[in-house]
Amino acid sequence: MIRAKFLNSILRYGLSGLLVCASLGAQNTAKVSADSGPALEPRAIEILKAASDRLAAAHSMTFTADVTYESPTRQGPSLVYATQSDVTMVRPNKLRVISPGDGPASEFYYDGKVMMAYAPAENLVAIADAPPTVDATLEAAFSMAGIYFPFTDVIVTDPYKDLSDGLTLAYYVGQSHVVGGITTDIVAYITNRVFIQAWIGADDKLPRILRAIYLDDKLQERHILVLTNWKINPDVAPDVFGTPAAATAKHIQFAHPSAPPPPGAMHPAEAAKP
Repeated sequence: MIRAKFLNSILRYGLSGLLVCASLGAQNTAKVSADSGPALEPRAIEILKAASDRLAAAHSMTFTADVTYESPTRQGPSLVYATQSDVTMVRPNKLRVISPGDGPASEFYYDGKVMMAYAPAENLVAIADAPPTVDATLEAAFSMAGIYFPFTDVIVTDPYKDLSDGLTLAYYVGQSHVVGGITTDIVAYITNRVFIQAWIGADDKLPRILRAIYLDDKLQERHILVLTNWKINPDVAPDVFGTPAAATAKHIQFAHPSAPPPPGAMHPAEAAKP
């Protein structure tokens, strides 16, 4: 299960974000549901299944993923940073993720045979053979290079399976009419020690906001993923899952950020000594 394998690493590499304030009425509704309702409220499960089924049934999809994340300061309060990714996916074996910033721009391509990570500013590219599915390639990218996408649960083959395997709490909060300019159903749930509040389109069943707190995170930082510009089953040209820039880029190897240095390599601090 992809989510369970990535949770510890998300605390180091992945999302964190801004606090979204709910209305007092929504907070009261949530408290009643949490205190007196069943652990897995049927209405909440129905909404989560419907969203998962809509995503799983899509042959192709495009969307924009905006992530806000926190970085602790010496003063105590965290600073907030943001990233944005334009995502194109075709099942079972095509994926493109273009992330212009903030931070270093990056591009990720998977065409069913190879996966490619390209850094346009540095003109660096890493290319490796890839498994035959998006799910397996996501795991391979994480294992080889620590590459993790906060929207992974949206594009896997069976979103509800990943969610439900560790599901211990789910309840319905209410509706919102201000998120994405549409009516959304708000559901709160805990899966794999992550508390998530989700805003899901009441009519189209597509997720609009996922707000998470990792229960084992001592800082209890908030994480927010906002999903916009949804297109389900669009026609996608096959040549978008690669870039001609790779032909003239400097080739490097995929490497995990936590991997030890090669034998004989000098630590930067030692190298700086006179």
